[in-house]
Amino acid sequence: MTKLRRLARPAWLAAACALASCGDPGPSGLPPTTPGEPLPGLDPAARGRFFLGRALFERLATADEGLGPLYNAERCSECHDEPVTGGGSARVPVLKATRFADGRCDLLESQGGDNVQRRATDLLAAHGMGPESVPEGATATARMVAPPLMGLGLAEALPEAVLAERADPDDLDGDGISGRLPRLPDGGFARFGRKGDAATVEEFVDTALRFELGFTTPAHPAEEPRNGVPVPPEADPMPDPEIDQETLGLLADYVRFLAPPAPADAPDAVAEGAALFRQIGCESCHREEMRTGAASPATPSIHPALADQTIRPYSDFLLHDLGPALADVCGRDAAPSELRTAPLWGLRYRRRLLHDGRATDPATAVAAHGGEATAARDAFAALPAQAQAALVRFLESL
Repeated sequence: MTKLRRLARPAWLAAACALASCGDPGPSGLPPTTPGEPLPGLDPAARGRFFLGRALFERLATADEGLGPLYNAERCSECHDEPVTGGGSARVPVLKATRFADGRCDLLESQGGDNVQRRATDLLAAHGMGPESVPEGATATARMVAPPLMGLGLAEALPEAVLAERADPDDLDGDGISGRLPRLPDGGFARFGRKGDAATVEEFVDTALRFELGFTTPAHPAEEPRNGVPVPPEADPMPDPEIDQETLGLLADYVRFLAPPAPADAPDAVAEGAALFRQIGCESCHREEMRTGAASPATPSIHPALADQTIRPYSDFLLHDLGPALADVCGRDAAPSELRTAPLWGLRYRRRLLHDGRATDPATAVAAHGGEATAARDAFAALPAQAQAALVRFLESL
């Protein structure tokens, strides 16, 4: 996770290729059946970038390479390793803190931001500064579990027009579902993050590098302050930015080319549950099927392997109000009770469900839904036990 320019680049690349089996195209043309594999159909150059990026993703970072001085993890895979590298995890929950007042969200940027960094390097401690604390004035905190990364490149390749098909912020059709596209200050659609925080895979990776590992990046070359107080320059002598564009691009391409895990091969056994999923209204937000856009000069992030694909993420990637039971922190364009619909593909590999990991099984997760999901939740509760079990079997097959 260090800058490529600080190392003997040819030797390092050779070692990374040996570790990652670069140059071996492997089988292609068939959907992967195990999580953590690259998308089928990648050309050798893209596969090489995938494996180089994975090597960086798994690499332990050190303070003399730029880790910290405030951070939460020492490698990307520390938070994304279940069931394999690139998955999610509940082992290192991210502590968030925000202030919500008069209908407006304050990310507390003047006090260090909404991401509370709970570890500090020895060098920072030697300068009399420790980890961050929850900022004064915060009205809510949350411990958010790390989401799985598999399939994010396909989600990035979905045209905004496709996602807007389900957006109905004023509930004009009167069905009680009023999903909306979360926006960033520049107007971009923030399809990534629990609250809608990033528009692209690269922005998503950039954010994780800065707030989870404490690296500076080309777009953000200044060190994050400790609760608003600048850290001493001597506490982090690595020249900024600590991650160069090449390294950032490799990490982004690793995430971009991660294939979504295929569902269990038992369609007949889960057909009843799949039908019930649609019947009681779960599909209103957990949209089953969408199609990615075409690869063109206007869409450089859509690699041909990502283009024109019919995918089943079971998400509309929109913000929905899920009621007070799931409310905690706010987002830049999200109220405390609003959350982006979590994709359900790969659900069977997750030990903890919901944004804060409070649920350990699908039925408990469904019971926690409220707000726009109240009707679907109540419909699930009203099903006979046998029908509930069938729907859970379907979810556990994803």
